[in-house]
Amino acid sequence: MSPSPTQLLSSSQVELEAAAQCLKAGGLVAFPTETVYGLGADAENPEALAKLYAVKGRPTHHPVIVHVASAQQLSQWAVEIPESAMALARAFWPGPLTLILKRSGRVPDAVTGGQETVGIRVPDHPVALALLQAFGGGVAAPSANRFGRLSPTTAQHVQADLGSDVDAILDGGPCQVGVESTIVAFREGQPVILRPGLITEDQIQQALQKASGSFEPQQANWVNAPTSTVSRAPGTLASHYAPGTPLRLFSLPELQAHLADMQPQDRIGVMALSDVSALGSPAFSCEKWVEMPNKPEEYARWLYATLRDLDAMGLSCIWVERVPADARWTAVADRLARAAFVG
Repeated sequence: MSPSPTQLLSSSQVELEAAAQCLKAGGLVAFPTETVYGLGADAENPEALAKLYAVKGRPTHHPVIVHVASAQQLSQWAVEIPESAMALARAFWPGPLTLILKRSGRVPDAVTGGQETVGIRVPDHPVALALLQAFGGGVAAPSANRFGRLSPTTAQHVQADLGSDVDAILDGGPCQVGVESTIVAFREGQPVILRPGLITEDQIQQALQKASGSFEPQQANWVNAPTSTVSRAPGTLASHYAPGTPLRLFSLPELQAHLADMQPQDRIGVMALSDVSALGSPAFSCEKWVEMPNKPEEYARWLYATLRDLDAMGLSCIWVERVPADARWTAVADRLARAAFVG
């Protein structure tokens, strides 16, 4: 029997088995990963995949990632796997890394957006791994929210976003990474980073150099890259991860200037690395000032939850102090830039 709609489940073996049976029956199950909560469907069930796309409001040409229980399953979903990809799988799985590879015949078009490549990863979360093991196959799982909006990092976020549109929600507590996985594709065996995440370019380079000493990762954005050489990838649209409230990014001097010009009717929330007291009296006129952690890993962990809290306040705008122009902050800077994008 499938879990009842919108039921919040713990991670007991009975509830995990019920969630796995729900997936096998074509249902949608939201589950925790170390990055964000995923909205899962049987990756080989066209009807379940159609339901997943409809619930998210996701364009059908936008691919989704297949989650599997172990690296040993990689050859079931991908073919012609470069040695560099195998080296990264050995180094980082389970973990927040997605590999874009040539798909096997097992992968339906609905997963890949019609491309000949598929995104695959092994999540590093005990509930996710237990669900995948109980299910036995691949689970297609984008973030468990409406398309383009803030990703969920708690089960309560999923429930608030998707309500009765999801069959069950496994509650594994807050996500520890807080932003989506690093996505790596391969061009002639060489890695190309399509989306930054917790696993950095330096870490990828070190892992590959340790394996063979010859690989040099490249940064790329599929929007500007030839489709013949770089695949479309999840979460790489110019506007993504956005709150409903307009969001603007400012350097610290720009933020100070805008605070000084703020009008009484403005209802502004600020997310900053700086302490409110350091910016003088205008800063105290804000509706809400959130001082964020100064370490990129901690900032990332709280990024979406903080933006959700501010978004719920009915503000005129959210002002965000730009994060440092440092490689360690690349993932956070990427998510903020997409959240602030106005086409």
